[in-house]
Amino acid sequence: MVAEIEALEEKLARARASIAARFIGQDRVVDLTLTALLCGGHALLIGLPGLGKTRLVDTLSTVMGLDGSRIQFTPDLMPADILGSEVLETAADGTRSFRFIRGPVFCQLLMADEINRASPRTQSALLQAMQEKEVTIAGEHRKLGLPFHVLATQNPIEQEGTYPLPEAQLDRFLVQIDVPYPTRQTERDILLATTGVEDGQGTTVFTAAELLAAQTLLRRMPVGESIVEMILDLVRACRPDDETAPNIIRNAIFWGPGPRAAQALMLAVRAEALIDGRLAPSPEDVRRLAGPVLTHRMALTFAARARGESLPAIIDQMAANATKAKAAA
Repeated sequence: MVAEIEALEEKLARARASIAARFIGQDRVVDLTLTALLCGGHALLIGLPGLGKTRLVDTLSTVMGLDGSRIQFTPDLMPADILGSEVLETAADGTRSFRFIRGPVFCQLLMADEINRASPRTQSALLQAMQEKEVTIAGEHRKLGLPFHVLATQNPIEQEGTYPLPEAQLDRFLVQIDVPYPTRQTERDILLATTGVEDGQGTTVFTAAELLAAQTLLRRMPVGESIVEMILDLVRACRPDDETAPNIIRNAIFWGPGPRAAQALMLAVRAEALIDGRLAPSPEDVRRLAGPVLTHRMALTFAARARGESLPAIIDQMAANATKAKAAA
């Protein structure tokens, strides 16, 4: 198993280098996106226009050897535009029959661009696909590609003509990834790399079968009992009605994360260790991933928003407290 993990670490290093050729300087964003893929999950990328979210997903499709598809979400998009539909066809002999035409969801890596622009009816078309890796159309269950991942993008400032994502759909995203402005040096590198005659290209490092094998290997990685208890303590303490919740949670959080958050954190810390070249996760992995895993699974109360409190700051404080408590133990 150690040899398998070391071989996977080497391939991940090559994948990161290939992605960095086109998505420059945002190493943390790349690592979190790879974490979602290694865990077999989905990622929600939130950032302003022009920060490279679409470029990142397109590059990932190439580097990870996945069959990619893109949907531009708009208010007039219908569920059939995502899932597909049945059409009535007339054969040469005059007989008629229905034929199913697959929608773009039948792929391995689906880019849902500006996902919050579609109506709740259309957004709900992805619920079954994201959780069960299949869709039900006309009473028939149809399997999606393996592996199947949704990488969705969202603009945090332009809210006209948008619909908030349902909590049930948000919970299906393994991580929420905030894409920040680049640093000055990074922006200089981007400027020089993208305004010349040639643009950097990603190279294929994984195949779909190798990614599936990596996902299986990740689930076999050992996790110490102390890390398991730390994850449970952190997730349960973030629920305002739990007996272990501190006052900062009771006074500021309307609803907290469910069991899927603990599952996501358990998988994500293994991926973090893999990407970092380690054989087992540490308490610091839990702290680093608490924000991306928990932020979209919690909500501030109206009073907390009025006071100007920040959900990421609260989660970071909770994760820091959990790390200190584990160190003291």
